[in-house]
Amino acid sequence: MADYDLAIIGGGLNGVSLARDAAGRGLRVILIEQGDLGGAASSATPRLIHGDLSVLERRGFWRVRRALAERRTWVRIAPHLVRPMSFVIPAHSDERPPWLLRAALYAYDALTDRGGLPGSATLDVTHHPVGNALKRPFGIAFQYADCVVDDSRLVVLTALDAAERGAVIRTGARCVRADRTEIWRLALVDRGHRRVITARSLANATGGWTSMVAETVLRQPQPAMVARQMSQIVVPRLYESDNVYVFQNSDGRLIFASPFAQDFTLVGTVTRDFTGDPAIVAMPGADVGYLCDAASRYFRERVAPTNVVRTVTGVNLSLESARRRDGTTLFHARRRKAPLLTMFGGDITTSRFRAERAVTRLTPFYPMSRPWTSGAALPGGDFAWDRFEIEVDLARHRWGLLSESQARRLVAAYGSRLPGVLGAAKSRDDLGPVFGPDLTGAEVRYLMDHEWARFPDDILWRRSKLGLTMPAADRDALAAFMADPSRTG
Repeated sequence: MADYDLAIIGGGLNGVSLARDAAGRGLRVILIEQGDLGGAASSATPRLIHGDLSVLERRGFWRVRRALAERRTWVRIAPHLVRPMSFVIPAHSDERPPWLLRAALYAYDALTDRGGLPGSATLDVTHHPVGNALKRPFGIAFQYADCVVDDSRLVVLTALDAAERGAVIRTGARCVRADRTEIWRLALVDRGHRRVITARSLANATGGWTSMVAETVLRQPQPAMVARQMSQIVVPRLYESDNVYVFQNSDGRLIFASPFAQDFTLVGTVTRDFTGDPAIVAMPGADVGYLCDAASRYFRERVAPTNVVRTVTGVNLSLESARRRDGTTLFHARRRKAPLLTMFGGDITTSRFRAERAVTRLTPFYPMSRPWTSGAALPGGDFAWDRFEIEVDLARHRWGLLSESQARRLVAAYGSRLPGVLGAAKSRDDLGPVFGPDLTGAEVRYLMDHEWARFPDDILWRRSKLGLTMPAADRDALAAFMADPSRTG
């Protein structure tokens, strides 16, 4: 008998979504990730849960409808991570005519039940707060509702839910060989130790490494794929209003500017073909300049490359024959050969649905329960999305030591599981040492004990974005704290 029903290689969003779905259906699951969860492209997304207006423009009505249905699901099951926001498109005289934008948003509204989100509207930005940061020529804008998401925390909490349903999550573990017979036999290097496991089926969800893993580890043929690099820039906060701007650039692309980590703005996205090792991907200077120019076309404050405090970039794959942006799932099984799932590409919005369909492909091979993930909250998400501000107020009342911004960050990260982080703390001293303005020893211990954080970057850039404001000396102190075995005391 095999050790597991399903082994998954890759701890990005596709991999953890497969693990969550399969574990909840009763399968014995192990997920193997050589680095940190969400350590590559899954932490370099535009951070949007949306139907994607650009797809609607290409008459992709079914895809937009499916994405908007998933948006409603995410708001319901992850209200702490997925935040409804106002999206604003300033009308530009040199780009799409206003009547076309109005018609597109009318169709956008009609494609799904909005689930309590407001419909689209026309704004006079000369007399509206969203116009304060914009150049004066923009007189009207179109407003609609969509959502932003903390992408890297979504990966971690999906993995946490999978683990709580029985999945084994192994970070710092690398599959170096996989032999396929009636079962899969996997050779692992697990934090320096060699071990062998067996599984009745295997999923390759290694993102930008999919074709490389298929060729060198699985030794299985794959169709031709193309790698695409996706990049954003982070700059100091450009505006005070609480909304996302959607800018029409001169080449027809839509560029987003959204609030990021309280004091910053995320601007993106630009994509290009990529060749090389996804582990050392870097954003080209030309792409930085492109996004700065696109933002400067609209914002009153000029955005220059010298303003960029961080670039965010990752690599994903698509089939060379059809560069599908909604992801690809390949399934292969034949007599005396254990099943192989290959899942790559796609966006955050439809990741849950894609995983559900992929796991369902295994139904003929072993019994499992029905799909379930659309109705089950992620850890900490067991409250209604319109109660987020109430949850922030309750946190401040329970832990008087928290400022409003601290309470907002913590509720957005942990939701109803915040007591597991702060416990019965009455003062900041009860939370242990403090690193930078916000990070406490109590939170670090929680992330190491419950969320697979092993190194400072795991905490500073994925489980939070506190690396943007943490001084170098505090980073060194954090590294020493995490390496100290007595930290659990």
